Amino acid sequence: MQRTRPKFLNLMEIKQPLPAVISVLHRISGALLFFPGIPLLLCGLEMTLNSPQGYAQFRALVSGSLSKAALTLLLWFFLHHLCAGIRFLALDLHYGGTREQARLTSKVVLAAGIILTFLISLLIW
Repeated sequence: MQRTRPKFLNLMEIKQPLPAVISVLHRISGALLFFPGIPLLLCGLEMTLNSPQGYAQFRALVSGSLSKAALTLLLWFFLHHLCAGIRFLALDLHYGGTREQARLTSKVVLAAGIILTFLISLLIW
């Protein structure tokens, strides 16, 4: 009798379906919004509400290209998390549960996050 040995699975080579990628991105964006996002938001709020000099300092800090790129990335995290959250809420209500609908809504979530980020980032830049 020949034994079958466990097969090594390289997780980076496994192609995940788009709904699974959207789910993973939703979790990652939520975690990144929670840890660096909330402290940065509170720090910026504290700077702007503290004094007029703090507000001017915050504006100078945010006007740099690196800061604008970071804000654009945080904006995409937020918008993707929002759109994917609406998708998952619809799935919880049993809308869009078939394979074709799940793939379509995943594409819509990805496109909506990118398009909304691009449109709002035009105001930032």
